[in-house]
Amino acid sequence: MALKQIKNKIISTKKTGKVTKAMESVSAVKMRKSQERAFASRPYVLGAVTILERLTASLGSITHPLTTARPDGAVLAIIVTSDKGLAGSVNSAVLKKAEHLFKEHATVDVVAFGRKAVEFSRREKKQLIAEFVNVNDGVTLADVEASAAMVINAFTEGGYSKVVVIYQNFVSTFEQAPTVRQVLPLIAGEISQIAKDIAPRVGKYSTATVAEVKAREYTIEPSGAEVLDILLPQLVQVILYHALLESKASEHSARMVAMKNATDKSKEVVKALTIKFNKQRQAAITAEVSEITAGVEAMK
Repeated sequence: MALKQIKNKIISTKKTGKVTKAMESVSAVKMRKSQERAFASRPYVLGAVTILERLTASLGSITHPLTTARPDGAVLAIIVTSDKGLAGSVNSAVLKKAEHLFKEHATVDVVAFGRKAVEFSRREKKQLIAEFVNVNDGVTLADVEASAAMVINAFTEGGYSKVVVIYQNFVSTFEQAPTVRQVLPLIAGEISQIAKDIAPRVGKYSTATVAEVKAREYTIEPSGAEVLDILLPQLVQVILYHALLESKASEHSARMVAMKNATDKSKEVVKALTIKFNKQRQAAITAEVSEITAGVEAMK
């Protein structure tokens, strides 16, 4: 490689490093905000699923369209990814879970959150029931009300056997876990597992400090059916809202780490190229000096 080519490569690598450093800084700010929102929502989500879990014993004899098991059939998958890439394996891990689901079931329709999920579903030739792109980082519970109502309506009228959500669950800045949860039909065992998984490993709401929920008998007024008509749709909203917040926190954390690794790698490449450039330049200088010396000796 010529000296000019090496020099140009050093310049371009430095420019790339500046871009990745800027992206790392932006992602760090977004990551902190997303993490705070995700952690702040966990007690609310935990409280919501715990309420329904405590009512399970009292409502055991009441059937509801959102809790009734159905025979095997089509599945509705809610896939949550980011709109942009450069976030490590945060999207590919979710899409691998979706691929596994596609292989298990003959018919899977998709509700896609994020451009990556939309593009993936189209490549897989899956029917897109709905698609949501450019979802704001500051998503609120009110923002998912319409999408949750659409999912509930699709389940009750579309004949799906179940509805699942696939997303990245935020564990820490350096760890995200691709997660599959059953949203509908709501069953006691799944609700209990959701409550356990939501609690973080350490801190105020960790599994060590959350008291075990015990089934109790409650008197329901005005009636169990009317209570479920209000509680169950709200619980679906909460689960979907929680998935979006966790996915946002995971995305920005993964992107910050990926950009930091890219910045560090660019510095390593610049250092290696600089050493190579200096060696070749020194070799060229040595060769020129040798030629001049040889010419002088020849003239003598």
